[in-house]
Amino acid sequence: MMSPPVSVMDQEEAAAREDAGVQLMYRIERPVYDEAFIRSQLLHRKENSTTLRQRLANQFRCSSEKAKAAALSFLPILTWLPSYPVKQYLFSDVVSGLSTGVVQLPQGLAYAMLAAVPPVYGLYSSFYPVLLYTFFGTSRHISVGTFAVISLMIGGVAVREAPDSMFYIQPANGSNMSAVLDMAARDARRVQVAVVLTTLVGIIQFVLGLLRFGFVAIYLTEPLVRGFTTAASVHVVVSQLKYLLGVKTQRFSGPLSAVYSVKAVLSDITSTNVTTLILGLVCLLFLYVVKDLNERFKKKLPIPIPGEIIVVIVSTGVSYGLSLSDDYKVDVVGEIPAGLLPPAAPEFSLLPSLVTDSFAVAIVGFSMGISLAKIFALKHGYSVDGNQELIALGLCNFISSFFQTFAITCSMSRSLVQESTGGKTQIAGLLASLVVLLVVMAIGFIFQPLPQTALAAIIMVNLLGMFKQFRDIPSLWRTSKIELAIWLVAFVASVLLGLDYGLLVAIAFAILTVIYRTQSPKSAVLGHVSNTGLYCDVDEYEEAAEYEGIKIFHSNTSIYFANSDLYVNALKEKTGVNPAHLQAARKARMKQKKANGNRNSALKICARYKEQGVTHEVLSQKHMTEEQRNGQLEDRHSESDLEEAVFLEPLSTVHSIILDWTSASFIDSVGAKAIKQVIKEYEAVDVQVVIASCSRNLLSELDALQFFTGIVTPDMVFPTVHDAVLHCQHSKSCLPSAPTSDTT
Repeated sequence: MMSPPVSVMDQEEAAAREDAGVQLMYRIERPVYDEAFIRSQLLHRKENSTTLRQRLANQFRCSSEKAKAAALSFLPILTWLPSYPVKQYLFSDVVSGLSTGVVQLPQGLAYAMLAAVPPVYGLYSSFYPVLLYTFFGTSRHISVGTFAVISLMIGGVAVREAPDSMFYIQPANGSNMSAVLDMAARDARRVQVAVVLTTLVGIIQFVLGLLRFGFVAIYLTEPLVRGFTTAASVHVVVSQLKYLLGVKTQRFSGPLSAVYSVKAVLSDITSTNVTTLILGLVCLLFLYVVKDLNERFKKKLPIPIPGEIIVVIVSTGVSYGLSLSDDYKVDVVGEIPAGLLPPAAPEFSLLPSLVTDSFAVAIVGFSMGISLAKIFALKHGYSVDGNQELIALGLCNFISSFFQTFAITCSMSRSLVQESTGGKTQIAGLLASLVVLLVVMAIGFIFQPLPQTALAAIIMVNLLGMFKQFRDIPSLWRTSKIELAIWLVAFVASVLLGLDYGLLVAIAFAILTVIYRTQSPKSAVLGHVSNTGLYCDVDEYEEAAEYEGIKIFHSNTSIYFANSDLYVNALKEKTGVNPAHLQAARKARMKQKKANGNRNSALKICARYKEQGVTHEVLSQKHMTEEQRNGQLEDRHSESDLEEAVFLEPLSTVHSIILDWTSASFIDSVGAKAIKQVIKEYEAVDVQVVIASCSRNLLSELDALQFFTGIVTPDMVFPTVHDAVLHCQHSKSCLPSAPTSDTT
């Protein structure tokens, strides 16, 4: 009977050593444990007396505490607004809100062009969602609203569903003049598409939030997101070239749209409007200088220099004063109707063709929002709820879509402005939305002469941070080739195939890399490091030495249908023990023995098991016969230091294989069958296989799979590698006393 473990060093001795500055010692003396003993003597599962009905009743029982917690979770503003420190926070939030609003205004106008809708809808999208996020969001620092990547994705869908070719009309007089593009009808249709898409995006995000699917963002790994957003930046710049140059070209969507757009601009470059180009380049240069100054002196400047609003005001004034639209044919924003539109139901008949696009926009929007929210939360010491963020973005998109907005997420540039100018809570976001409301209600007409080339310059300069992500390539080359491949595939696929198909390809490739990693694990044969109880790769560490006749196989992967064959093949290759080869050798030896008869008998190995170990002597059949005839073996049996003499024909010098399952987190039925089969194969050639370091959860899975049946029993599983090693040594040497573990 095994006794419980005994601690050699008591607490007083350990404390004395620690006080004296002596290195702590770890010394445990206990019997060798196997799973059968652990289950019968050491561990007993707790009985769960709670029934399924009781658990469901507890889950759905309503109480005042649960109601309060649900209300606070759904409306996070209730957790901080009642205790809002007015004196400490209000001034900072006011300054931050005004600064963010000043940036949000020109970006709303500019990103509406990316979404292929009139600029005023960008202002609507900069007001309603921001107002709603104040009540439902959990982040205190992100600035939600229009964002270049999402706007471009929406614009691609709008152009696909409402292309220019659908809205050419013949002149009313029936003359031979060419057809005229009905821009009003086209824009109205594209607004309908953008609004319906936004409604569907909101529904998807809200439902995913209710289902606690906030974890879906983890499937968009950082290299994937950065490669995708860099590709989106390329699309954005390409789409703005025609506005910067003042040329009239068709807007393309779908695969190779970026290539077609560049080709169209270059083929029509001779018709460039010089005035538009000069104004755009001046705006670009000014914004770049301001952005650089803000970055260099951000610690000294109380608030960032509002370069965008300066460009908007100055270019609007120049355009109005010089009549650029009438005299120089410079494209301007045009009519901005005063006031807000009444709520209206979206055109739901468009839904079927937008489902795939809406999922892409919903996931990308949430992924970018939650990643930035977590960065600020970590920096300022609070937490954000991914599921509530999904609900918040879903409500912002769904409710706002009834007021003619397009889908939103958080903007990196505006969020940095809101945080760097001292914003403490979403009161800053609320004030920023009120700045936009003021423009929409009262002074929107002022921006009607605003040149579109100035908005293009604002968009391009705001993408500088995105293009800096190209620096990821050399860094990933040094650290992880697989993540570099994900980055490049996401970038190339999104540039060539479009953002929707590119995202699908990137996600599929990222999942394939996971499969590749599980099917290409690192396998090793472990050896013990003397006097430590540690087991390390013998090929990597010179201190690691193998035990004679024992192979310890480690693979850093779980075992399931996709890699079970690879695991078994790696086991046979690394250990150098292949049952099929050993069986073939045995058959060849038997055949040779029959052929030779008694004339040339095969050599036998005499293994003498003594107290101190095992000695091997190679004797011919003649010598063995002489020893038996002369009575030498009987005499030796009487000696005190010899227990027995056995004559063997070993097929392999390895008698035991230990499977180290430290890294295995799960196993399926295919993997379990593969392991049972390999145990049978090794047993047929007199090699025992045992399992070590198997987690309790994995053991439960093995029980459910009925793994411990037939030749596989729980006493073949050991809690540590060292337990397994001692068992294998004992079973080989057949010592009468139970081995013990003494690890220092």
